[in-house]
Amino acid sequence: MKETFRKSTIGGLSLVLLSTAGTHAAYAAPDTKSISALEVPAMKDRYEDSFPIGAAVEPYQLEGTHGEILKRHYNSIVAENVMKPVNIQPEEGEFNFEEADKIVAFAEEHDMDLRFHTLIWHSQVPNWFFLDKEGNEMIDETDPAKRADNKELLLNRLETHIKTIVERYADEVDAWDVVNETIDPNASNDRGLRESKWYQITGTDYIKTAFETTRKYAGEDAKLFINDFNTEVEPKRTHLYNLVKDLLEQGVPIDGVGHQAHIQLDWPTIEETKESINMFAGLGLENQITELDVSLYGWPPTPAFANYEEIVESGRLYDQAERYDQLFELYRELDDKITNVTFWGIADDHTWLDDRAEDYNDGVGKDAPFVFDPDFNVKPAYWEMMGYDIDGMKGLIDDFEKDGAFANHGVAQSMKAKLGTAAHFEEKGEPEKVIKHMEKFIEKLDHWKNKGFITEEAYDMLNNNAAYLITKRE
Repeated sequence: MKETFRKSTIGGLSLVLLSTAGTHAAYAAPDTKSISALEVPAMKDRYEDSFPIGAAVEPYQLEGTHGEILKRHYNSIVAENVMKPVNIQPEEGEFNFEEADKIVAFAEEHDMDLRFHTLIWHSQVPNWFFLDKEGNEMIDETDPAKRADNKELLLNRLETHIKTIVERYADEVDAWDVVNETIDPNASNDRGLRESKWYQITGTDYIKTAFETTRKYAGEDAKLFINDFNTEVEPKRTHLYNLVKDLLEQGVPIDGVGHQAHIQLDWPTIEETKESINMFAGLGLENQITELDVSLYGWPPTPAFANYEEIVESGRLYDQAERYDQLFELYRELDDKITNVTFWGIADDHTWLDDRAEDYNDGVGKDAPFVFDPDFNVKPAYWEMMGYDIDGMKGLIDDFEKDGAFANHGVAQSMKAKLGTAAHFEEKGEPEKVIKHMEKFIEKLDHWKNKGFITEEAYDMLNNNAAYLITKRE
């Protein structure tokens, strides 16, 4: 049975109202009210004994509702874009820290862990890095001596870039994405190394130099990560493993692997994810989930829903909720090997996956990868990752009774008895009987409400919770 959690209290009443985002079964749920992410238990509190919960942000999201949600639910943040090379040093020697500084200051002010993303990447990097002293493309050079000079020049530029950034933020950053996306299973070389300009000019020396330079200026206590996507699946997983193992044997200071986790409803499998984390842990490395989002689509993301209303009506948010349940069960199981779980966004109002959906669907498409909807209300996925179930409702009734929401103790006990019967059949694996007794719970709830033995607020919250628990079992 799932572990339950205590609900936060606002205005003297516990808030566990579930927002049913539509039904995907025959059960006709009663009308339910949406509930704001600002009125529910904090995700960071649920996982405080396991790992920090993070979010990727743009500077504008540090204020307003986004900022309040960040402060309530997250204890780790990372820049979505403003710390990437093209934003930090768009022209050689011209460093722009203004936007990055805002995120650093926010993390400091609110006692959050800070991830830096990313020092070196093949994308979102200005092309001046790869031009020789005469302004020619380094990769076009054929003379061996000049190629050697170009390699030295590029590695010097890399060192300067990293040194300048790390010296500025060494005291604030908790984890560095030193090198991002070094593996490409479709590359022509047999090691699966991405044949970026970095690689074409320096081989793997750019990776070694990046880590060694970061260690030099960040210090021995800094946590240095190599970050990539699709780390759960073959052959990419093995290519990355072999690269990291080889670098470690050369003495390159890598502390951990970042698993981006841009995943789908049924891909990759939970077992593949578990195997990957255990593989890299076997090298003595930390694992961090660095860019988590759960797309509603397979690959390619077609056809896509045209808007959020279509998503709600489809019932697919319940499939997503089940996926989040499985993921966070696994993350907690492996919490001795996972040191951070970061979402690649805050809520469904802002996600790079919308751009991807539009690109593949003639400019019309919406995705919904997170646990909060575009209006910052909770989704079924939130309650699943928080471990909510029938036992949580029993705890809710206890909290309501303490707050005087029932006419007497007998009212509370009669409702808990109905839940106890439902829990019994849950343990026996008989979902139809669980539904039957949850419906009887709602009937009992209506009975006490009609008699005036339960407050309106308690009735609404319990009714909504019961409706959600029925719906998810059908």
